[in-house]
Amino acid sequence: MKLLYTTVFCLLFAFPAMAQEEEVPYSEQPALDKPLMERYIMDELKSLRQDQQDLERRLTISFTDRELAVADKSLNYANVTVTYFFYLIAGAASLIALVGWQSLKEIKVNTKKMADQQLQEITEQYEKKFQMLERDLKRKTRIIAQNNKEIEIINEVHNLWLRAQSSQTAEQQMEVYDEILKLRPGDLEALTHKADAAMEIREFHWALSICNRVLEVDGTNANALYQRACAYACLGAEEQAISDLERAIQGSAFLIELARDENDFESLHGHERFDQLISHHHD
Repeated sequence: MKLLYTTVFCLLFAFPAMAQEEEVPYSEQPALDKPLMERYIMDELKSLRQDQQDLERRLTISFTDRELAVADKSLNYANVTVTYFFYLIAGAASLIALVGWQSLKEIKVNTKKMADQQLQEITEQYEKKFQMLERDLKRKTRIIAQNNKEIEIINEVHNLWLRAQSSQTAEQQMEVYDEILKLRPGDLEALTHKADAAMEIREFHWALSICNRVLEVDGTNANALYQRACAYACLGAEEQAISDLERAIQGSAFLIELARDENDFESLHGHERFDQLISHHHD
């Protein structure tokens, strides 16, 4: 029995030590493998969508309240204007009757004619104002709808970038980049990453074609120049590869650190221009 207690006691103290030796430090764990990190990202996206919906609701209420306030003020102004107008007409009619300029029948006809004309002018003015208000409200509603659609696209593109980062193979990454390009045709960042994936599967001509598409739009895109330099190097066009690498480093100096360890530039080592480029930036 004493031997049994001794064995259990040793196991209890040895097990935590073994677990502690196998545990990976929290700071060295990948960001997406940390506890609750994925849940945190999804909660942030959900909160963003809820905030956008709340903003749309508050904007709609605000526009409606403003439209009702303008309509109320307009009707009140029209009522006051017409009331004062008839007071003036009544005073003028009384004065004319006393002086005897016109008969009562003529005063009645002229008064009705003037009143109809004035009311017609007031009606036309407020119709124009309401038409302008309606056009402005439709324009703002259209802008809000466009903004909502853009936010949905941004959220979807963000999720796709997360998928691309977690993809295990270059082929899977390229499928995700194609989905991003469907949502945002001509996205230069997605095209550049697609070229990088093409280089990983050793499709050099394909990568070269993608880089050319990017550089046709942005001739100083450092990442596209770097990827094209890699493609040229693998295809044996050393001078063109070094020229693109020089331009890429001019646009983003940190790329020189990647170039020193880049396997695609293995054929360039020993080339005078390439060695000078690396040694110059290294110094």
